[in-house]
Amino acid sequence: MVTSDGGDPTTEWTIVATADELWEGDIGEFYADDLPILLVHLRGGQLRAFAGSCPHAGFPLADGDVEGDVLTCSAHSWEFDLTTGAGLNPDNCRLRSYRVRRDGDCIAVSIPQNGEAS
Repeated sequence: MVTSDGGDPTTEWTIVATADELWEGDIGEFYADDLPILLVHLRGGQLRAFAGSCPHAGFPLADGDVEGDVLTCSAHSWEFDLTTGAGLNPDNCRLRSYRVRRDGDCIAVSIPQNGEAS
């Protein structure tokens, strides 16, 4: 389902999950159309959305290991800070991020027209 942002008619939000599908402290792979999205429900309640594939090897990030707020990619052990998307090991990389919001029981992400994340 796609909705528009009342303040910005060019911003479209795509519902990708429900709150019941992503418990606090969990990560999961969801899809906006055919685009894989890594959703993160941080402890404390904040939501984050990132491109679903590792920027290094294209491996699905949801298959990685999480310890605290650090995600380790299962392919080559690259590490990312899930609060910011910043690379920790190595530190010269970053996960592509998307805007995310909760609308009632639904979790929606905003995908730019060109599909590129920030």
